[in-house]
Amino acid sequence: MTDLTSDTLPMAFAQLQLAAPLARAVAEMGYESMTPIQAQAIPVVLQGRDVMGAAQTGTGKTAAFSLPLLQRMLKHENSSTSPARHPVRALVLLPTRELADQVAQQIKLYAKYTNLRSAVVFGGMDMKPQTLELKKGVEVLVATPGRLLDHIEAKNAVLNQVEYVVLDEADRMLDIGFLPDLQRILSYLPKQRITLLFSATFSPEIKRLASSYLQDPVTIEVARSNATASTVEQHFYSVGDDDKRHALHQILKQRDMKQAFVFVNSKLGCARLARSLEREGLKTTALHGDKSQDERLKALDSFKKGEVDLLVCTDVAARGLDIKDVPAVFNFDVPFNAEDYVHRIGRTGRAGASGLAVTFVSKSDARLVGDIEKLIKSKIELEAIEFDEDVPDIRKQGRINDGRRMYAEGAQDDSRQVRHRSGAMHDVAHEGQYARQERPPRRNYSRPAPAPRDPFFDKPYEPAPAPETPPSWEAATAVRHGARSISANIKPKRRVAALFKSA
Repeated sequence: MTDLTSDTLPMAFAQLQLAAPLARAVAEMGYESMTPIQAQAIPVVLQGRDVMGAAQTGTGKTAAFSLPLLQRMLKHENSSTSPARHPVRALVLLPTRELADQVAQQIKLYAKYTNLRSAVVFGGMDMKPQTLELKKGVEVLVATPGRLLDHIEAKNAVLNQVEYVVLDEADRMLDIGFLPDLQRILSYLPKQRITLLFSATFSPEIKRLASSYLQDPVTIEVARSNATASTVEQHFYSVGDDDKRHALHQILKQRDMKQAFVFVNSKLGCARLARSLEREGLKTTALHGDKSQDERLKALDSFKKGEVDLLVCTDVAARGLDIKDVPAVFNFDVPFNAEDYVHRIGRTGRAGASGLAVTFVSKSDARLVGDIEKLIKSKIELEAIEFDEDVPDIRKQGRINDGRRMYAEGAQDDSRQVRHRSGAMHDVAHEGQYARQERPPRRNYSRPAPAPRDPFFDKPYEPAPAPETPPSWEAATAVRHGARSISANIKPKRRVAALFKSA
């Protein structure tokens, strides 16, 4: 296993000597200097070596594996319409639908001047359009593990000619339980292949996975493991749960921010917070796992186009999403998993740009903040936040005035007339509360004297005397059966009154 460090000077894409179609596409996308992960990974992949790459999120891992793979596959390029001439040669596996769609779009841009075909398959969508695209033949297949297995079982995807496999955000795939699916998928692939594993963090599980499926990989670490980007300004504010929305409004106003990610820990909390912020005048959309795939794609698209100000989301959006020029990330809830903090704040300050990461910390979050400190190996100082008077207090909005208090905000007069129950008008000084007023004398609501008790109810219980003559129905029965003798050994049945006369 070979290790490479990041102490290299920035390189230009022109030094790579890419093929003309790829170089043209890269130039149109505005790529000039390579990021550290690109400068180190691309030459190694072009040599045909396995790679285990660790880099901060937002450093260009997609181009680091896409460009060299497309360069190596140009020898298979052809313009034939036969699906047999376009087998799957490169497989890219990703943990989330949004990330798969994003990577597929990037690969299409890189390969748009070539005859190499690419496609993406992920869950939450109808399989029929995906099946039709796969039947036409594709060289590069981008997929999530679950949906790819569906197509393999339906014999829509044949992987016996795959030459390159990319496991992107591999740690996330293990976190959400994709290891058995990965093992099944890799069993369908040829043994002789190039395997590239990229992740923002390296855990012991990832290293075991690499040792099982990578052959003498080159390990590339362009930053300290689990480090946060130096271009992101981080703040941790000590804020009560009831003041978080108020603090969010104030920071957005003070910094004059147009857009931001707002991360929460639960799907229910995500939906509720999005509705609350929408009612408070902010253009907001929600993104979480309970939404359909069409709704999730529409939410991302509207945020990318600038149609909404805030994208309130769970950690489904914390990995790999590349939305340019997002100035800030707010951790409305401190993440349960410390590694998710690194991924969340990686949504801002991408590709060398500056960004702001704000985390609201309540009293119950002390242990979670301690976990983040251990992960990023940096001391976290909690800051106090002072609320401005011109920022509306969100806690007071929506409260019901119970008639006993009123707030002084928005008052125009120095005095207010208050009608008393008796109908008289009183001038009351307006100081935020009603002044004490003269009240009429209270009515006498004393209870009336109790009525005398009946001595009958004080007597002890006396059972009613037995009747001297039997009931008529027993007398009739005795007359009817009197002639028949009954043995002394037979216990007679208890006589009860019948509602209906027997025939």
